[in-house]
Formats: sequence, structure tokens, C-alpha cells
Amino acid sequence: MRAAAVELEATFLAEMLKAGGLGKSRATFGGGAGEDQLGSFLVAEQARLLARADGIGLAESLYNALLESENGH
Repeated sequence: MRAAAVELEATFLAEMLKAGGLGKSRATFGGGAGEDQLGSFLVAEQARLLARADGIGLAESLYNALLESENGH
């Protein structure tokens, strides 16, 4: 369950990073078509690393909520 919670946080963080402009090619000195095609992989991996390093606490909250619901509280 913890791994699923971390992956969900990583997905959320990836969307937030994309909304912030991370992964978009720059107008000058950009990497061209390759950067456009592979930028989403970079954003996804950075989001996973953030989530695994305790991220923003979303995974922990989700995990605790799942444990409570599993235990019937």
C-alpha cells in the first residue's frame, strides 16, 4: 500500500511540475524535437524521486488513511 501511495504522489507531483513549466523546451538553446519527446520522462522521474524522498507528505497521508480504512476505523 505504501508503494501505491508513493506512486500516486509521484503522479500528482509530475502534473504539478508540468503545470509549472518543467519539461517544456526553451525558446533559445533548447534541445529540439528530442527534448520535446523525452521531457515528460524527465519530469516523471524527478517526481518519483521527490515522492520517494518524503515529497510533500501526500503519500504518508494516503497510506495512513488506507490503513485506517482497512482496520475499520
